[in-house]
Amino acid sequence: MDPGGSAGRDWEACYQAGETPWDKGRAHPALLDWLSRNHLVGLVLVPGSGVGHDVRAIASDPMTHVVGLDLAPSAKAAAERFPKAGNETYLTGDFLSGFPLAPGSFDAVFEHTCFCAIPPDRRTDYARAISKSLKPGGLFLAIFYRNPSHRAEPGPPFGCSMKEVDALFGKEFLLLEERTKIPTFEGREDREVLRLLKRR
Repeated sequence: MDPGGSAGRDWEACYQAGETPWDKGRAHPALLDWLSRNHLVGLVLVPGSGVGHDVRAIASDPMTHVVGLDLAPSAKAAAERFPKAGNETYLTGDFLSGFPLAPGSFDAVFEHTCFCAIPPDRRTDYARAISKSLKPGGLFLAIFYRNPSHRAEPGPPFGCSMKEVDALFGKEFLLLEERTKIPTFEGREDREVLRLLKRR
């Protein structure tokens, strides 16, 4: 399998070289905050799961079984070296072009680093994959990176507007919650939005 897959970058080479600045060594603070007041119940998918910090945070709830999916075999191997937090599984696969689980399998999907990492021209494919993964009524909890950097050079990560997110997901999803002031990693303050959507 192409370690870069359809995402346009050799993520396996990044992991092998230890060039993973997106890995902050812990789950996203906004996810932890949300989970302190809510549950993701059932079978949950985390695409672009990396070494699994977000996966383990979700899996600590006994009502969930979490599947972390990543293109990079080295990310999967690193995730599996961590102690189990609950009922979690890691797979290697390409979320945009298909992976070894049946469509409509998931009760929820959590997004943190996958959407901002893929080329923007693949975002329609991403939205289609999210919809295809979820059962009707399934939840999509996402942290969107609006403004990753003020640098002139292109990403990843690639920023997005909420207008673009609305265009991608508005037809098939209902917005249940939006938070613009969320706890986050240093340097990302006021650059991210947490949204909870429900598949129609």
